[in-house]
Amino acid sequence: MNYPDIIQKLPRITIPIHGLFAHLLQGENNQLVFFDFTEDSEIPMHSHGAQWGIVVDGKIDLTIGGIEKTYHQGDSYFIKAGEIHGGKIYKGFKAIDFFDEADRY
Repeated sequence: MNYPDIIQKLPRITIPIHGLFAHLLQGENNQLVFFDFTEDSEIPMHSHGAQWGIVVDGKIDLTIGGIEKTYHQGDSYFIKAGEIHGGKIYKGFKAIDFFDEADRY
């Protein structure tokens, strides 16, 4: 599943993760990011402001606050502000994530 043109026309952002393409919808106080992974990727443990996401396609092994879980299409996740998280993302993973920060990316 590819994102439609209305999403692909959004500004593309550069995130230093190999095989990641992302488009940004910038709000005054937050951001909405459309992620598309074309290769398997590891996301190191880190933290930032609150984040909510929904899996559009594919799967991710995500560790949030020390609890590991696999998320698939249609699953959503919530990461509280400052909560340590990271994981393994598989080729073909697409997600839409809301960040409660104006300047995350």
